[in-house]
Amino acid sequence: MGSLLFRRRLSRTLLQGNADFYYSTCDSKLGTSFGVSQCLRRLSSSVGGKKFDFTDLTRPHTWYPIARRKKRNVTLHVGPTNSGKTYHALKRLESSSSGIYCGPLRLLAWEIAQRLNKAKVPCDLITGQEREEVDGAKHKAVTVEMADVTSDYSCAVVDEIQMLGCRTRGFSFTRALLGIAADELHLCGDAAAVPLIQEILKATGDNVKVQYYERLSPLVPLKLPLGSYSNIRTGDCIVTFSRYEIYKIKRQIERGRKHLCSVVYGSLPPETRSRQATMFNDENSDFDVLVASDAIGMGLNLNISRLIFSTLSKFDGVETRELSVSEIKQIAGRAGRYRSKFPVGEVTCLAANDLPLLHSSLSSPSPIIEQAGLFPNFDLLFMYSRLHPTYGLYRILEHFVENAKLSENYFIADCEQTLKVAAVIDELPLNLNDKYLFAISPVDMDDDISSQGLTQFAQSYSKTRIVRLKEIFNPGTLKVPKSHNALKELESIHKVLDLYVWLSFHLDESFPDRELAASQKAICSMLIEGFLGRDVWQEPRHEKLLHL
Repeated sequence: MGSLLFRRRLSRTLLQGNADFYYSTCDSKLGTSFGVSQCLRRLSSSVGGKKFDFTDLTRPHTWYPIARRKKRNVTLHVGPTNSGKTYHALKRLESSSSGIYCGPLRLLAWEIAQRLNKAKVPCDLITGQEREEVDGAKHKAVTVEMADVTSDYSCAVVDEIQMLGCRTRGFSFTRALLGIAADELHLCGDAAAVPLIQEILKATGDNVKVQYYERLSPLVPLKLPLGSYSNIRTGDCIVTFSRYEIYKIKRQIERGRKHLCSVVYGSLPPETRSRQATMFNDENSDFDVLVASDAIGMGLNLNISRLIFSTLSKFDGVETRELSVSEIKQIAGRAGRYRSKFPVGEVTCLAANDLPLLHSSLSSPSPIIEQAGLFPNFDLLFMYSRLHPTYGLYRILEHFVENAKLSENYFIADCEQTLKVAAVIDELPLNLNDKYLFAISPVDMDDDISSQGLTQFAQSYSKTRIVRLKEIFNPGTLKVPKSHNALKELESIHKVLDLYVWLSFHLDESFPDRELAASQKAICSMLIEGFLGRDVWQEPRHEKLLHL
């Protein structure tokens, strides 16, 4: 009975794209009921003899037996922003008999799916919150976390591969790098990742070549600062690093009555970001200036003439620090899009004292990425939990991370958010698989409304196994925000609705109101855009929009 229960859990986890069976001792048996049962017996006997170390993560390439059966042809397309590297990789994907595109953002996956379908190459869109299937499709465009490592492909593209060094999401790029079973694997990104990837792929036996690209349009660092927002002109983009500063700058520019500003930042709904970018790019639109955060660094095609850093410092969640060389280059490179209205890009700062750092960063190579991220999947944690049957998910994760053994090429991803969820979920009567699912869900535990939403979803699920959206969310409360705080709360509501949709794809029978949540998400986006289109700025005041 225990093995049968594990098989069911394993099958569900595999379908969710969250598990790749870890054990090389089981590789040849993976995918059969007999194989899982035999693996459990073999691993149990190994544990009894103290031969098997579940915390040994020194050979992650062995976690992906399907990919290891191939001798993949891997091409690294590396170069700066606006160099055409992704374009060339996508042309190979477009001409292949089957394929998968993996990107860091839902916007990118959506854009590639649209591009392939327009080119008469049927392509599915799969993200944590969307499933758009096209008849006859043999291609997929996915967010990297949803990369399928259980299927064979003719061609695969992994975009922004340098993110394998990201402390929080790097493990998903490592998984795609090692686990996608494709005849051709195209990796697009910064040259800083090349030495590490070459070293990692020595263990896989793949053929590896590197294609370097130069920027297609000039990027000119200016010698003079902007000085004042009164000097703003059409096609400018001002980059700052807080929501409050974005709207403050927007208001300051619009007071001059010469320009209207679109805005883009991370906590805006993806659909809103896309429409704001479209308004800015449209020559017939009145919105001719963009005020944005570093969210413009990837995922949006923008016709920027001049990019202005309002500051070169940001708060990263822990401390206020200067931007890194790679961050400055990634953001600055968005100016001067090839074959756009502004083919020559310019970049400067608001203040003169920031110019030396800007100029030195643009003339320096990005620091070499030295390690790639790893994170324990459910299968590994499940087997590890058998050694500690009294532990909850929090202690299992904490204990595993503390004792994990890694080679010099890897690090364990930052799991602070996952641990915060685990601490809440451990209080509920849920099995380990369900706890793990909630723990890896896209929730911002530092956002009060978002964290309350997850808690209530989990509590309702633990009690009745059915979570109705209307029990904790009243659609009638939504309205156009009139203040900074009200806007922030509406963005948080969107996150809660987004979370419900994500959970509905993983626990579809238990979260049956996906369509209602999706429609309310769309309303949220429209109301946020209603605020963005208003020529008004009120001082922050509390305006409760959601009662959780």
